[in-house]
Amino acid sequence: MSGLRDRTLLASGFHMPERTGVEEFRDALIRIGADGRIAALTRPEDDGYLERRRAADEAGRLDRLPAGVLLLPGMIDLHVHAPQYPQLGQALDVPLETWLTRYTFPLESRYADLAFARRGYGLLVEDLLANGTTTALYYATIHQPASRLLADICLERGQRALIGKVAMDHPGLCPETYRDASPDAALRGTEDLIGYIRAHPDNAERLVHPVITPRFIPACTDETLAALGSLAHGSDLHVQTHCSESDWEHAHVLARHGVTDTESLDRFGLLGRRSVLAHSVFLTAADMDTIRARHAAVAHCPLSNAYFADAVFPLRAALEKGLHVGLGTDISGGPGASLFEAMRGAVMVSRMIDSGTDPDLPAGTRGRRNGMRIDFRDAFYLATTGGGIALDLPVGNFTAGQHFDALAIDTEAPAGAIRLWDGLDQGEDLLQKIVYTASKANIAKVWVGGRQVV
Repeated sequence: MSGLRDRTLLASGFHMPERTGVEEFRDALIRIGADGRIAALTRPEDDGYLERRRAADEAGRLDRLPAGVLLLPGMIDLHVHAPQYPQLGQALDVPLETWLTRYTFPLESRYADLAFARRGYGLLVEDLLANGTTTALYYATIHQPASRLLADICLERGQRALIGKVAMDHPGLCPETYRDASPDAALRGTEDLIGYIRAHPDNAERLVHPVITPRFIPACTDETLAALGSLAHGSDLHVQTHCSESDWEHAHVLARHGVTDTESLDRFGLLGRRSVLAHSVFLTAADMDTIRARHAAVAHCPLSNAYFADAVFPLRAALEKGLHVGLGTDISGGPGASLFEAMRGAVMVSRMIDSGTDPDLPAGTRGRRNGMRIDFRDAFYLATTGGGIALDLPVGNFTAGQHFDALAIDTEAPAGAIRLWDGLDQGEDLLQKIVYTASKANIAKVWVGGRQVV
């Protein structure tokens, strides 16, 4: 069962096309077209089910998931610093500005060495796919050859990816040995990678997309921010950057521009339907209104926020206000490479902001306010459909027209962490157990666009 294009898969599993509820399907027929998109999902109770199943079987085009294996949509990571993978799990004991200057910028500068870049990027893409990340929004480095190499590797391995050459040229806040030489160099480097990805001979299906990537406002001069905003204006290009990430970064923008990150990015023309703002921990009510009005999205990174933001993103408030939100691991500001960990973290921190953390305060007064918590359903939605909506891409669930990006979860894998009990684990309770306990060993197969990549 290597490829599922122009075939029908008989499977049971879960997805969430809408945040309003989990949809479970049992013995459903998922028809995948020759283009890797879902043509139809037919349940046993639907008209024509038996005829379609018989026809696919007789034509030799019916595949079946084994007993104990469930189908989930592929997961979507909205915030990955690809060059930082070698330091995953390191340097988490220092403030953000120290983490950047002492550890991260020196590491990223090593990607001038293509041999180093090939090993780092190759392991990252391989590991993320094995962890169930079928789509990743990547920050690369300032280096053109290494950024192109990342695109090559994603195409070779079959991962859906969005890749941006990082723009960072501010002489006062970026090291002399690791920055764009000028605003013109930052713009030309961005344009060059856009051209390379779009003209790539192996990218006819647009599996990989280019992204305009100002690292964050402190790292960019106003000239660079304006030039990148002009490039984004009227285009279908994605934009990614950091927004109100930490007290230090948020205060820098207020002092420099006199407005919040959101308002500053909007003034430079960097907020639009395909803009993804990482972190956004310190958004004001007006900031949320602006993001919603621009149809931009937030990449919620619960793990890295715990280490570097010193605050919790008000996720439930953003969702209730109608913002597009998905999840990010923030490798390596977050110490986990799995979106299962990000889902668990999102639920946990939402409960902390809801109930509070100070034991010296009486119960009922510790939290920000009641109603701030989410549950596993919301987290699952954010990691799948929510991420697809944030990117404005047809991925994240099994409705017709979506790319068939999917995971086969082996609930009985001996080396896996899932343990099921007769009479206890069924319906949404089964999905909840998968969200909270699944490990990489439980991911038996991964498909992207109907092609098996793991």
